[in-house]
Amino acid sequence: MSTQITRDLVIERLGEVTYDRFLFYLMGPYKSFNLDYVLNEEERRRIDVADLPGPLRRLFRSRDEIDAAQALLRRVQGALRADPGVNAFLAIDVDVDTDEVDAATQSIEYARCSNAIAFVLPFLGHNFGVGEEAGSILEHLDETHRERIVFVHEEDVTSAMIRSAAVRWDLRIETYETEAELVDQLRRFAAGIMHRERRGDLDRL
Repeated sequence: MSTQITRDLVIERLGEVTYDRFLFYLMGPYKSFNLDYVLNEEERRRIDVADLPGPLRRLFRSRDEIDAAQALLRRVQGALRADPGVNAFLAIDVDVDTDEVDAATQSIEYARCSNAIAFVLPFLGHNFGVGEEAGSILEHLDETHRERIVFVHEEDVTSAMIRSAAVRWDLRIETYETEAELVDQLRRFAAGIMHRERRGDLDRL
């Protein structure tokens, strides 16, 4: 029998925070994009990384480094769980076996269970899969629940998916330059959702 994903299941599998029942689902790339993966050996030899502009140099990070994209999500998650104390989580934290519930369905159900959802798109992130996942989730959420979603992308990131999503679903899109600014924006977003729930503009989940 497959696992049924509910708010109570998610809350039960996460650690305690001040606002246990305010679920904040964080989505984004778990892996950083690395041009070494798409260039052949001859193309790679012709490139002097030291001569490239800063943003491009970042795309040649070592494959042996701790992955910066997932580390960013973890730091943001920790900051939100500490202040204001919302139950921020990544999909892998709930630990539902993909043999029981496939990954796409898990993402949709976690979004449905959550008070707030953020797609975080850093410049160094391998963002292609995130775009597909976001589209799938948006297709399955009703209009009111889509008001609980924010896309926050680093200023260097450009994406046709983000632009089309903003038009098609009238989504909130934000940009950030620093990690501190990213965290501040997500804190404000969570506070805004909390306020709307208390005021009755959004249903309490």
